[in-house]
Amino acid sequence: MSSPFPKTSRPAYDPRRLREIFDRRAADFDEVAFLPREIASRMRERLEYIKEVAPARVLDAACGPGADLPGLRERFAEASVTGVDISSAMLARARLAESADAGAGWQRFLLNTLAKAFGARGPQLAQADFSALPFAAGAFELLWSNLALHWHARPDLVFPEWQRVLKINGLLMFSTFGPDTLRELAAAYREAERTLGLEPEAYTIDFVDMHDLGDMLVESGFEIPVMDQEVLTITYKSPESLFADVTRWGAYPFERAAAGRPADAQALRRAVHANLDALRRDDGTIPLTFEVIYGHAWKAVPRTTAEGHGIVRLEDIGRGPKRRQ
Repeated sequence: MSSPFPKTSRPAYDPRRLREIFDRRAADFDEVAFLPREIASRMRERLEYIKEVAPARVLDAACGPGADLPGLRERFAEASVTGVDISSAMLARARLAESADAGAGWQRFLLNTLAKAFGARGPQLAQADFSALPFAAGAFELLWSNLALHWHARPDLVFPEWQRVLKINGLLMFSTFGPDTLRELAAAYREAERTLGLEPEAYTIDFVDMHDLGDMLVESGFEIPVMDQEVLTITYKSPESLFADVTRWGAYPFERAAAGRPADAQALRRAVHANLDALRRDDGTIPLTFEVIYGHAWKAVPRTTAEGHGIVRLEDIGRGPKRRQ
């Protein structure tokens, strides 16, 4: 399947490089965890409006330190919940959190005992690349992924893998960042490069447009995709605090050509700081934009057999597309 969005300078997906980024990021992730926690809360609100969701098996793809796993367990108390992440350091945090949660007192013990009596299990954790999952086809009825998809250079290659591990009529629910994310930082770099006469480089992730993601879902075998987005603004007291958060989020996945030229790198950083300072609002804070994209879709019933023969279901004859709410 060809990519429906233009080619960019973004390098190919490198799992080893991504694992290194997140392994370094794990220790300080609590400092910036407020953003994925807020997005997870908004995803759960959207999930409440979707009917016919009663999965037996749930996958959190790129679960990070496991912050979303308790909410998924609570929402689907009888389901088996699995979390995967490419980073062993992130998974170590998830296991530590699960151990603390499991030993939180007799109330927690009683709830866990009752859940096991009814067949539910605690979360299972595994180290895996979210674009090459170690699961059989149709293994899950719900795939959840919070703020992870933008880390792959080709989301049109990720969706088919997520579709593969979902059962027919299974639900995919995800969030990711859109093109307006970090726009102030990107503009500050462009202006600094222009001022210093440096060749332009990509300093942030090349985020994909919401409409392109919707097209990719359909091409990947999903149906009735629902996409929406909102813009959030986080404000900072200084360029240094802004950079600290962006670095903890891991939003610098590429090696910089200026790394071998310390003088250029220092001059560039000073110019970027000055450009960010020029954006201060009346209250003295510096804004940083995040375009958050939310999407959900259902794994469609196959239209052809493995041999290429068309499939027509009797219930579809004379009917329009099935809608779910």
